[in-house]
Amino acid sequence: MRNGILVSGNWIIDHVKLIDVFPEEEKLVSILAEYSCNGGSAFNVVKGLAKLKAPFPISGLGLIGDDERGEKILQDCSRHQIDTSQLRKTTEAHTSYTDVMSVKCTGKRTFFHQRGANALLDMHHFDFAASQAKIFHLGYLLLLDKLDVKEADGTTRAAKVLKSAQNHGFITSADIVSERSNRFRETIPSSLPYLDYLFVNEFEASMITGIETVQNGQVLEEKCTDAAWKLLEMGVNRWVILHFPAGAIAVSKTGEQLFQPSINLPSDKIAGASGAGDAFAAGILMGVHENWEMSQCLQLGVCAAARSLFAATSSDGILPATECLQLAQQYGFRNATVQV
Repeated sequence: MRNGILVSGNWIIDHVKLIDVFPEEEKLVSILAEYSCNGGSAFNVVKGLAKLKAPFPISGLGLIGDDERGEKILQDCSRHQIDTSQLRKTTEAHTSYTDVMSVKCTGKRTFFHQRGANALLDMHHFDFAASQAKIFHLGYLLLLDKLDVKEADGTTRAAKVLKSAQNHGFITSADIVSERSNRFRETIPSSLPYLDYLFVNEFEASMITGIETVQNGQVLEEKCTDAAWKLLEMGVNRWVILHFPAGAIAVSKTGEQLFQPSINLPSDKIAGASGAGDAFAAGILMGVHENWEMSQCLQLGVCAAARSLFAATSSDGILPATECLQLAQQYGFRNATVQV
């Protein structure tokens, strides 16, 4: 029986600077605090699963540099009992890093990213025969240079990797980076038929489908629902999970539609939002692995995301799943506005 989650994609060290306001160009702002921590979809998701105390094996796959940052990633994974046998060192590039500017009063983040070794991750690095994990998660699409390349047949290398994972018996899932570009519609669609679960936010869903999900700075929740259904029509096999600050919408190939409001967390509890989306994904994937109903998965997802906000770093705020779920009783959910 297959067991565990294999996670691949971006392995990054985040250098988080907590600031009181984001400055205009040529202006100065003071740094209130700074931290160094895990970053990137792959690193954040495996550590999120470990912090949630997921009751199954957690494995990582990817590329890091043969340097101090790469060693830090390996040591952190070792402390959390994460298998790194498929996390390889390369001498061709340094370990990827990101300078994250996180505004204390809003939690909004701005990223200055060095792609590093992640840009070299390619199809030949994936040995699915070596893993008996149940789920394969890949992220972030649009931030993995080699895998985002479109082949002569019109499909990306990421699509071929996901197809191979399915052929080897994995449940597949992926996440996307909120890149400011026009690459979404030419890069993402070829992967969708090889995905069982797709994680997107309102911006990414809009960029892929062409459905306007935000107007005058406000999330249009009905349009988010339309976009989620459109992504299913474009090929996703089981569930599209679309998250935004007020909560998450999940729609399935079998016609189910769910809305889960986010935790009504007081603003004074928010230290930073870095990694919250990956904490959300970790919570969902833990539930999927354990064969929970999607409504339960969504609750753990929003609770894990909310708990991650307690720390300015990506995963340090996350507690075991049972403790994360207590946030629902402690603070309640935001008022639901999406009709299901």
